[in-house]
Amino acid sequence: MAAPQLAVRRLPLAVVALASVLLLAGCAPGSGPIEDYPGLPVIEEETDEGADVESEDESGAEGEEEPEEEVAEPTGDEPYVIWLRDGGRLAITIWGSSTCPVVPTELRVTAEAGEGNAVEAVLPEQPNRPCTMDFVPHTTVFSTPMDVTTTEPLEVTIGDTVVIVPIK
Repeated sequence: MAAPQLAVRRLPLAVVALASVLLLAGCAPGSGPIEDYPGLPVIEEETDEGADVESEDESGAEGEEEPEEEVAEPTGDEPYVIWLRDGGRLAITIWGSSTCPVVPTELRVTAEAGEGNAVEAVLPEQPNRPCTMDFVPHTTVFSTPMDVTTTEPLEVTIGDTVVIVPIK
């Protein structure tokens, strides 16, 4: 009779362990897109709480501003990739037909931080249907994978193109 009692005692432990695993799995960002929309990425202004909008001191002279980091403007010649939300997200913009946009389905880590810091945007098969011949941007946003860092340049492979995203 000791075997059934032992199984009954272990059941609550097994339930707690299973619930913990499911809870932790829910916290990790998935590899699929979290946003998808026509157009260029929406870049939110980042402001410090309590900071003055104007940079003038009491004498009326303007304070020195920190130089802004140069960010390449999207041209459509190649995919455009930028960090969003302080590096918590990656926006990938690909130009093509507005009726048949190229929308990456997954972001796979191909080299972890410290070992290359690289990801690959997985592209779906293009539909075998008529598409308009316009040339417009379409943006797909992903959570930044846990195995990469914003403190090293990130290499993003999209089809046959490699885009280097600078340090955030």
